[in-house]
Amino acid sequence: MSTPAKPEAWRLPHRVHVSGGEVAAGVFGEGPPVVLVHGTPAWSYLWRDVALTLTREHTVYVWDLLGFGDSRLDAAVAPSIARQARTLAELIEHWGLAAPSLIGHDIGGGIVLRAHLIDQVPARRLALLDAAVLGPWNTPFTEHMQRNEGAYRTMPPQVFGDIVAGRLRTATHHPMSDAVQRAYLAPWRGAAGQQRWVDQVASVSFEDTREVVARLDRITAPTLVLWGEQDRWLDPATGDRLAAAIPGARRETVTGAGHFLPEDNPHDTAEALLRFLDEPGARASEQQVAQGSSRG
Repeated sequence: MSTPAKPEAWRLPHRVHVSGGEVAAGVFGEGPPVVLVHGTPAWSYLWRDVALTLTREHTVYVWDLLGFGDSRLDAAVAPSIARQARTLAELIEHWGLAAPSLIGHDIGGGIVLRAHLIDQVPARRLALLDAAVLGPWNTPFTEHMQRNEGAYRTMPPQVFGDIVAGRLRTATHHPMSDAVQRAYLAPWRGAAGQQRWVDQVASVSFEDTREVVARLDRITAPTLVLWGEQDRWLDPATGDRLAAAIPGARRETVTGAGHFLPEDNPHDTAEALLRFLDEPGARASEQQVAQGSSRG
């Protein structure tokens, strides 16, 4: 397998046609499979450093959500959490994975859990990072945009750009460099990017995770709930509640990190994930799952 591109040239090399459009994806490294699912308003760029570390021991599957990054939605398809979860299920089938570990950040956490609990995607392990699962999880900014969708769609693109740039700066505890901020904002630039941003905000709803919350007590896969200590978008206490709702879930904190913890502190984020994925018994458990799948 190849290795991830350098951060300044981050682009996913593959394109996969799915029922809702075309997904940009990449597969890196060797070892047990791990699928990384980003949230909003990020794209796969969020995982660039974490993915590189995980490839030491794992095959890492990365993708841009439909309507994010370099992925594209078909006409009249809404980039809801339910749609993204179905897309994740399609990708796992496309990649031929029996029971990968699933890692989701922000709404990616809701996507991972919906794919697992509603779309019946088997998972060896689950990791939920600053995850939008327990409602209400929309921030005041998102709720304001949903209530005033028309105003945000029709404002001058340069004004909209200034607003979302200011919003993005609050996603991390440590200030982003100009180059990093430009990379996060690149998919949302111009009139087309403005409409894509509003499209995904208008499509995000706690209704898509309500069914998930009702089934949290059914999770049997080992689960890690990882939260940024300085998260200003989703209070760390939400992570405590989420871990308490999942049988046997482990709760850990990443210091020096805000909501975008893979950006703020990629080293500690990746190391926490590796400890969880590779703890004693994890490999043997994966082999048992794979053997059971092949027998079925």
